[in-house]
Amino acid sequence: MTRILGIDPGSITTGFGVVDIAGKKTSYVTSGCIRTEGDNLADKLKSIFVYVNEIIDQHQPDEFAIEKVFMARNADSALKLGQARGVAICAASLASLPVHEYAATQVKQSIVGHGRASKDQIQHMVTALLKLQGVPQADAADALAIALCHVNMRDGIARIAETTEWRNGRLQ
Repeated sequence: MTRILGIDPGSITTGFGVVDIAGKKTSYVTSGCIRTEGDNLADKLKSIFVYVNEIIDQHQPDEFAIEKVFMARNADSALKLGQARGVAICAASLASLPVHEYAATQVKQSIVGHGRASKDQIQHMVTALLKLQGVPQADAADALAIALCHVNMRDGIARIAETTEWRNGRLQ
């Protein structure tokens, strides 16, 4: 069994989701949102670091997946997002977890089937794929989607690694 922690970073709210993989079966462990504490950015980053460490200590993931920074309309927001990512990645690195990064469009493509999926579509698909009783909060659903994207990517990479025969210029 492999346990994956997915993180949807944010300077105000950081989503997290934990899933287990056993063979071809993926199951839900937990998810939620880290609401940052403090009046300044340093305090908020510290709370992200502390809570991610607590999640790692409590759930003992084997791998860590996080969303890459994207440049939206506001450069200041992108910088804050990058700093939130940095402290989460630092927590994972200190726990010796392998870190995997995915673009938002890659996550959406992997879960919904197209890279411009809405938050509602992500929530719906995560709920269906993990057979959840209720719909998770948007940030938690995004974190679970990141973890599920990693499951899909690592399965694809494992299939390619198992393939050793080439025919007509293609892996068989």
